Amino acid sequence: MRKNFINQQKRKIKNINQIVRKNILNLTPYQSARLLYKNNINNKILLNANESPIISLFSTNNKILNRYPEQQPKKLLNVYSKYINLNNENILITRGADEGIDIIMRTFCDPEYDKILFCPPTYDMYRVTANILNIKYLIIFSIKDTWEINFKKIKRNLKNIKIIYFCNPNNPTGNILNKNNIIELLKLTKNKIMIVIDEAYIEFCIDQTMISLINKYENLIILRTLSKAFGLAGLRCGFILANQYIINILLKVIAPYPISIPVLDIAIQALNIKNLIIMNNNVKTIINNKKWLIDKLSNCNCIKKIFTSTTNFVLIKFHNSDIVLDILNKNNIIVRNQNHEKTLNNCLRITIGTFDECKKLFFTLQKIS
Repeated sequence: MRKNFINQQKRKIKNINQIVRKNILNLTPYQSARLLYKNNINNKILLNANESPIISLFSTNNKILNRYPEQQPKKLLNVYSKYINLNNENILITRGADEGIDIIMRTFCDPEYDKILFCPPTYDMYRVTANILNIKYLIIFSIKDTWEINFKKIKRNLKNIKIIYFCNPNNPTGNILNKNNIIELLKLTKNKIMIVIDEAYIEFCIDQTMISLINKYENLIILRTLSKAFGLAGLRCGFILANQYIINILLKVIAPYPISIPVLDIAIQALNIKNLIIMNNNVKTIINNKKWLIDKLSNCNCIKKIFTSTTNFVLIKFHNSDIVLDILNKNNIIVRNQNHEKTLNNCLRITIGTFDECKKLFFTLQKIS
């Protein structure tokens, strides 16, 4: 009986596999922090997903859920427009920045001819989304240890490239792009290639934003999110910023109702003046915690190098990251292993937590040393 059941299941899987697209069968999905760490997260110090350690105390009283929301709710467009000093017509609301990555690719890339380009080590959803959509991609690795983008090599490899994705500041390395290099690339690729700047962490170094270039360069798109500095990772609310014509094109592709009414309600609250002040103060707190932690960790001899970070996380190279990771796990401190990345051997990415969490992390690493 058992043998017959197993054979039946195998036949079912084989039949379904004949229907599923081959690129999906072979797909390695994005390894999210929650997917990688499936254990009970209660009483754990979670420093593995670049979330804010500070809880945002919002609630919604909106109980009218029998009607669909607007596709692009004007109230949210208005408050976000005021926050970033850009016109409503330059903004598209999305389900997090991840949806932005996806609809830009679906809008501009023909899988038969076009490629995207990105520069590892960087956010892996550029690769995963391309694989889902069966779009080819070109990888140009950043210069090791400095993590500077190899713009010279990019310029020599633009054939059939339709989109170039940059993360600024970059995840997982924490460094920022050179604005002059981006401007030069925007000029070179005008009317040929879209340049997408993912600014998920920009509130931690707001002076580095490329927003001022939106209306100067038609091929520039910027991605934003409320997940990081705003402490609303669970809300799934993001934005695409671009010139008005591109926004109108993307409106043809985006889902009819990307933002639910409860999400809309909380996002509007988060962007009022009072809560923007709180967000900025939280950013300052996290930056101060990071400075304290880096200063303390600089004396730990289990650490080989601490990379410069302009974000809410820090990338650290250890002499033996496997040992460190195991000891941290035993002490209920969960960080992100980067050892699988080609250029990040023995590296761990550590989100900056509360001051108490930073102290516990430091004392644990000090004991290892």
